[in-house]
Amino acid sequence: MADTALTLALEDDYPDIREQVAKLCEDFPGEYWRKLETQPPSGSYPTEFIEALTEAGYLAALIPEEYGGAGLPVRGGAVILETINAMGCSASAGHAQMYTMGTVLRHGSAEQKAHYLPQIARGELRLQAFAVTEPTSGSDTTQIKTRAERQGNGYVINGQKVFTSRAQHSDLMLLLARTTPADKVEKRTHGISTFLIDLQEAQKNGCEIRPIDAMVNHNTTEVFFDNVPIPGDALIGEEGRGFRYILDGMNAERCLTASEAIGNGKYFVDKAVAYANERVVFGRPVGQNQGIQFPIAQGYAELEAADLMVRKATALFDAQQPCGAEANMARLLSSAAAWACAEACFTTFGGFAFAREYDIERKWREARLARTAPISPNLILSYIGQHVLGMPRSY
Repeated sequence: MADTALTLALEDDYPDIREQVAKLCEDFPGEYWRKLETQPPSGSYPTEFIEALTEAGYLAALIPEEYGGAGLPVRGGAVILETINAMGCSASAGHAQMYTMGTVLRHGSAEQKAHYLPQIARGELRLQAFAVTEPTSGSDTTQIKTRAERQGNGYVINGQKVFTSRAQHSDLMLLLARTTPADKVEKRTHGISTFLIDLQEAQKNGCEIRPIDAMVNHNTTEVFFDNVPIPGDALIGEEGRGFRYILDGMNAERCLTASEAIGNGKYFVDKAVAYANERVVFGRPVGQNQGIQFPIAQGYAELEAADLMVRKATALFDAQQPCGAEANMARLLSSAAAWACAEACFTTFGGFAFAREYDIERKWREARLARTAPISPNLILSYIGQHVLGMPRSY
């Protein structure tokens, strides 16, 4: 266990960042996001919003200062993403850069870090694509079939990835592929490697990206690799140890996406309370009715509890202490709380919740996605049951 002090803030930490991010988001109101969704398939990428975040340095917040970033801890990044969603915007359009770059930072070579991180920090390169999931493996990452076979000084990639968000809007992709067949390793987590791929070059040499028309404007895609050559220095860390690198980065992903759920929950509570106070039916505000008031209050209570777990998880991560259980529980509780707030808000608005101009249905869909991706509640519960509570493996 590291000697780094564990600091858990209970108040609204990073007030300056919260204020500055909120001010930036004011330039991207609901109309901006609604317009993006009218462009097929399943919406257009918020390029202007991402450029504004990049120019302000927020997507480089976790990159150390020596590489041109702000050098903030994960908690700082969590506050940025939380505020974005609380303002009615969508942090998922750019959040991957925060946790994918961590894999390069923690496990990349000195040359890789010196080459890529400054360019990412300056916005010259976008690292938004994270290719792990496959059609036949789902959450069972150890069963991936995408292969990276040695050829000369490099590798050749064959396989398929699915739900690889933002691949069409990224210069680089973090890819997980098998370098040793599953039947030739001692443990199924062995023989998997992580690569940082130049997507522009890959698309010239057998890589095809196809958009998936989805319920949420998440710019997700399928990616096909047909004998795609990549150089040897695309390998991150040691060959065959990529699964461990990805798991390491997933604790940051859990913390950061959990903070987004907290932001969504805050958005719904604020909207629901305001509407419940102003909407008058049968001569009284609808917020006076327990059927409206109590679900909002319940969602708020759950959100406050989830926020404490998010703060604990990020504090442990930043203190370089084990945080797998806390990061997973933060993800579980925050997505459930945000969904409770979303449902309460939707009910409060009644029929108007279905009207796009109110933005409730857009954010409601976003909150529902958090109950499925990037990890399902059942997988988190199985982790807690086995690794925290010591019960037999359930799968």
